[in-house]
Amino acid sequence: MLKLYNTTSRSVEKFKPIQPKRASIYSCGPTVYSRQHIGNMRKGIFDDILRRTLRFNGYSTYSVTNITDVGHLVSDADDGEDKMETGASANNTSAQEIAQTFTTLWKEDLAKLNVLPDNHYPKATDYIKEQINLIKRLEKKGFTYIIKDGVYFDSAKFPEYGDFANINVEGLDAGSRVSIGEKKAPTDFALWKFSPEPGQRQQEWDSPWGVGFPGWHSECVVMSDTLLHAPFDIHTGGKEHISIHHTNEIAQFKADREVDMANYWLHGYHLTVDKKKMSKSAGTTYILDDIINKGYNPLAFRLLMLMAHYRSDTDFSWTAMDQAQKSLTRLNDFVTRVSVQPHQKNAEISLLLKKFRKQFRLKLNNDLDTPQALAEVFSLIKNIHTMIDADSPIPRRHILKTLIWTDRILGLNLVPDPRKESSHTESITPEVTILLTERQKARDKKDFATSDQLRDAIADHGYTVKDTSEGQLISKNR
Repeated sequence: MLKLYNTTSRSVEKFKPIQPKRASIYSCGPTVYSRQHIGNMRKGIFDDILRRTLRFNGYSTYSVTNITDVGHLVSDADDGEDKMETGASANNTSAQEIAQTFTTLWKEDLAKLNVLPDNHYPKATDYIKEQINLIKRLEKKGFTYIIKDGVYFDSAKFPEYGDFANINVEGLDAGSRVSIGEKKAPTDFALWKFSPEPGQRQQEWDSPWGVGFPGWHSECVVMSDTLLHAPFDIHTGGKEHISIHHTNEIAQFKADREVDMANYWLHGYHLTVDKKKMSKSAGTTYILDDIINKGYNPLAFRLLMLMAHYRSDTDFSWTAMDQAQKSLTRLNDFVTRVSVQPHQKNAEISLLLKKFRKQFRLKLNNDLDTPQALAEVFSLIKNIHTMIDADSPIPRRHILKTLIWTDRILGLNLVPDPRKESSHTESITPEVTILLTERQKARDKKDFATSDQLRDAIADHGYTVKDTSEGQLISKNR
């Protein structure tokens, strides 16, 4: 039974999808005016673990992550420059070009972290008409007003406004949230911003209220509804979205449709660096390239993120990366060691594997508790190492199959994907694919003794492997 923490109720709840065995997910994505830092990458890993866990539990998933390429101002006070306009100016290019560049780099970084792709990545600029139509409907229902810089949502007309984030709206001091300016209340927010002088911005559109651009908070409402047909199952974001961005999404949607937008709201927590907030001036706003350029495997960063619960702030440091890299090496070395063992039955290990699977699933299904799930993995490894050291027989195939099963969630490439076989290999089983991969690692290290052991293990499966100038050539014995 999968249980998830729902921000709406502030409790862990049993997951009950709207449609049987199908989960619909909307995730707040990046504003693509610059490279995404490792805190953003942590959010991507959290979303990935959620999708993998749902599939692990037999649900099909349809997931959408938006691309914000207009309307996200540098201040929550609905003033300052649009981040896209600022980024384009800083890079001496167009907003459209910078959006495409940084979207591509973001997706490449996620792929390096073995984050599975979403089904759809809608862009805010492709949904301008839908956002205008939403504002029209809210205006007709009396939820908007106009001041000199734009059209605003009147939060006083929506009594439930503070419920989601537990905001005391009446007692809220304007200066504690945002500068109020001409707004009626500090909780009011921009639906449509007027261009100060039409023609100066790169991205602006005609509207019934004047030339301008949409506010940040409307895009997720229309895109999630268009693509997932709200109400949908799960909406994710960072915990910083709770009090403003998601509160504003909920207010617009419910004011418009009079139903809930999503049934479960999940929020990933923050990543600090050396126990401080990331800082550009201090040079600690790291991107994934900074990690890779120091010689770390990007999957070591993924492992480091899995070692902390998504609902807890965690700290990044190079010392922590060293430990994560060692832990990843420990996992890979275990795969290699098991791979060279002869396959023999062992009732004790078979029982151990059965208990492990049960505990791994229980920990994971308890609100995506990856730290506890990983603890089960390392405990299993320790026990099997002890048995190998004692010359106990090892059910190699069963152990490797369990690792394949586990890595469906962890995504650490502990076992290779048999669907990514090279063109010069026959169709082979996942276990033989593992042996081939480990053998190539051994040959790269010039560890020919291990290479020979792995060749013999491959032969036990009925295959012959030969080394050629194009790599390992495998053929099934007839």
